[in-house]
Amino acid sequence: MMKVAYIGLGIMGRPCVENLLKAGHEVWVWARRRESAEPLLAQGAHWADSPRALAANVEVLVTNVSDTADVEAVLLGEHGVVHGARPGLVCVDMSTISPIGAREIAARLAASGIDFLDCPVSGGEVGAINGTLTIMVGGKAAALATARPVLQAMGKTITHIGDSGAGQVAKACNQIAVGVGVAAVAEVMKLAKACGVDPAPVREALLGGFASSRVLDVHGQRMIDDNYAPGFKAKLHQKDMGIVLDTAASLGIKLPEAARVAGLIDQLVANGEGELDSSAIARLIWQDND
Repeated sequence: MMKVAYIGLGIMGRPCVENLLKAGHEVWVWARRRESAEPLLAQGAHWADSPRALAANVEVLVTNVSDTADVEAVLLGEHGVVHGARPGLVCVDMSTISPIGAREIAARLAASGIDFLDCPVSGGEVGAINGTLTIMVGGKAAALATARPVLQAMGKTITHIGDSGAGQVAKACNQIAVGVGVAAVAEVMKLAKACGVDPAPVREALLGGFASSRVLDVHGQRMIDDNYAPGFKAKLHQKDMGIVLDTAASLGIKLPEAARVAGLIDQLVANGEGELDSSAIARLIWQDND
């Protein structure tokens, strides 16, 4: 069992910490608001007064925050991890951030003898609760070997993609596949309805064939039920698609389908529906049939 720190106690972070505690790890936590940590402290987690203080106690430190700037702040800021860590610490970032940003953070931490793994996840809140997240890893294999017992408490599938930033590249690819898949399923439903056919048995038939996918299974059912309670909020998917398009622009490549989906998600958020699951873009795709 290992000494582990965790920063970021939201809908993903809190169940991840609970799973670390269940696995027998000694866990230290920090959050901007201590009250958000109280349920975890009641379960045996320890509190530290700053990221810097947190880093002094542990072998592996996990961050799960909103964006690149937040990761930089807690790891490299005035009271950041870098100022309290001992050489050999492995920092695991489970946020979804820019691949370029991940590489820059890794380089700055390496100068202080700290390893950095970019480990974005897929699986949403349910995966975090069940400890079945899919974890995409960028960074050194040796650092992953050190952190693996920690990751295994939170995820079912752990894949080493490549060097620093590669995990974030894989997550960007994941977000394209999910977003474009949602749009495709919405168009399936649209065509079925336009032809006067119930989309529910159409979905059932497609799930038995080559068109089967988790997107068709999960989000197809959301569309049939018209229930867009968030598994993954549109405003977060918007941020991720921004990373996708910014990365593509920096490389001088075009991703037309990703850009189309990003535009639909932008419209959904602009309509005040950013708290809905991003699969609610189906409503926009269906509009000309209303």
